[in-house]
Amino acid sequence: MVPPAQARGAVAEVYAQAQRDFGVLAPPLALHSPAPAALAAAWLLLRETLLADGITRRAARESVAAGVSRANACPYCVDVHQAAHAVLQSPPDDAALAAWAQSAGGSGQGPHAAVAPFSAQEAPELLGVAVTFHYLNRMVSIYLADSPMPRRTPSFLRGPIMRTVARAMRPRDRGPVVPGRSLRLLPAAPLPAGLEWAEPNPVVAEAVGRAVAAVDGAALWLPEQVRGLVRARLAVWDGLPVGPSRAWLEDVLSELPVPDRAVARLALLTAFAPYQVMAEDVAAVRVRYPSDQSLIELTSWAALAAAVCLGGRLTACQPAPER
Repeated sequence: MVPPAQARGAVAEVYAQAQRDFGVLAPPLALHSPAPAALAAAWLLLRETLLADGITRRAARESVAAGVSRANACPYCVDVHQAAHAVLQSPPDDAALAAWAQSAGGSGQGPHAAVAPFSAQEAPELLGVAVTFHYLNRMVSIYLADSPMPRRTPSFLRGPIMRTVARAMRPRDRGPVVPGRSLRLLPAAPLPAGLEWAEPNPVVAEAVGRAVAAVDGAALWLPEQVRGLVRARLAVWDGLPVGPSRAWLEDVLSELPVPDRAVARLALLTAFAPYQVMAEDVAAVRVRYPSDQSLIELTSWAALAAAVCLGGRLTACQPAPER
């Protein structure tokens, strides 16, 4: 990660906005810093769906973040966003929202998903959070530890410590987080197909469109066969976890030239099973692409491709009638 004192240009601007509007430079965001486009994309997604003021409560959005993180088996994000939800003193109806996020929001099963417990007007913000955390969970699973706390922290201290951390996750000036102020960090771009549920909220739609275009553009160096393979697998994916072994990879990789297999392996694992990524997978990619920037651009592209795919499946969840 780029230390704040060494940040320049777009990286410095994202850091400044994060510290102002989030109160902290969170590791799930800072891990993107070797790749400025991916960093800006991650910030647009996080700020404009989870943090910016809107028609939904921040507690409701934290509930979705925690629920999706549980579905994706990302304990780091569960710890953080469960604690954030707790300190916001949310009403009981957030339990239904959390259950939806963990089932329909987590698996992307389309027609088998539960009815979403929110209105069509609320959908862009809450589904936007779901897409954001499908993305961030994958990146966190690869690059960060299982918890933001040291492993030896006594269990009875974990809850109080996380709630203290969560209380720091608020705007520095305690004022409103005005929607749209991060958008200028990236050029305008169209909303990806399948995410039309975002259109009623122009800021969320712009944030998602700009983020996807920036990440896709930064990863143009990826071999086209690798990109095509990941997209083809996503097109027929049922949204359910793969594994538990990594045997599913071998037949898929045999279709590619040997020099492209290490990159394809890490891309496929990032998209479908980030919890299966091992140190040797990263080391194999570094043989051909040694920079941290390349590593982040590769995994960011695969993680966001999977998140957009799952976000498209969420259109099958018909929101509840307007309240």
